[in-house]
Amino acid sequence: MAKAAKTAIKTDAKNADAKNYTKVIKTVRSPKTGAYTFKEAIMHKDKVKDFLAK
Repeated sequence: MAKAAKTAIKTDAKNADAKNYTKVIKTVRSPKTGAYTFKEAIMHKDKVKDFLAK
Protein backbone atom coordinates (compact mmCIF):
# COMPACT_ATOMS: atom_id res chain seq x y z
CA MET A 1 0.00 0.00 0.00
CA ALA A 2 1.40 3.41 -1.01
CA LYS A 3 1.84 6.30 1.37
CA ALA A 4 -0.64 9.13 1.08
CA ALA A 5 0.77 12.45 -0.07
CA LYS A 6 0.50 15.19 2.49
CA THR A 7 -0.74 18.16 0.50
CA ALA A 8 -2.37 20.05 3.33
CA ILE A 9 -0.96 23.55 3.55
CA LYS A 10 -0.53 24.93 7.02
CA THR A 11 -2.19 28.31 7.33
CA ASP A 12 -0.49 30.08 10.17
CA ALA A 13 -0.24 33.84 10.59
CA LYS A 14 3.13 34.08 8.80
CA ASN A 15 1.89 32.37 5.63
CA ALA A 16 -1.38 34.29 5.58
CA ASP A 17 0.44 37.63 5.82
CA ALA A 18 2.88 36.71 3.03
CA LYS A 19 0.01 36.47 0.55
CA ASN A 20 -0.58 40.21 0.93
CA TYR A 21 2.84 41.12 -0.53
CA THR A 22 3.70 41.38 -4.22
CA LYS A 23 6.73 42.17 -6.37
CA VAL A 24 6.33 45.33 -8.45
CA ILE A 25 8.55 46.20 -11.41
CA LYS A 26 8.41 49.71 -12.85
CA THR A 27 10.18 50.97 -15.97
CA VAL A 28 11.80 54.39 -15.66
CA ARG A 29 13.28 56.34 -18.55
CA SER A 30 16.59 58.12 -17.94
CA PRO A 31 16.43 61.82 -18.83
CA LYS A 32 20.12 61.87 -19.84
CA THR A 33 20.43 58.86 -22.10
CA GLY A 34 16.83 57.96 -22.86
CA ALA A 35 17.50 54.35 -21.84
CA TYR A 36 15.04 52.44 -19.73
CA THR A 37 15.88 51.14 -16.28
CA PHE A 38 13.81 49.01 -13.95
CA LYS A 39 12.94 49.64 -10.33
CA GLU A 40 11.87 46.60 -8.36
CA ALA A 41 10.24 46.50 -4.97
CA ILE A 42 8.42 43.99 -2.80
CA MET A 43 5.60 45.74 -1.00
CA HIS A 44 2.18 45.33 0.50
CA LYS A 45 -0.54 45.08 -2.13
CA ASP A 46 -2.28 48.21 -0.80
CA LYS A 47 0.75 50.41 -1.62
CA VAL A 48 1.23 49.32 -5.26
CA LYS A 49 -0.80 52.16 -6.81
CA ASP A 50 1.19 54.76 -4.87
CA PHE A 51 4.48 53.23 -6.07
CA LEU A 52 3.40 53.22 -9.71
CA ALA A 53 2.01 56.77 -9.54
CA LYS A 54 5.37 58.27 -8.56
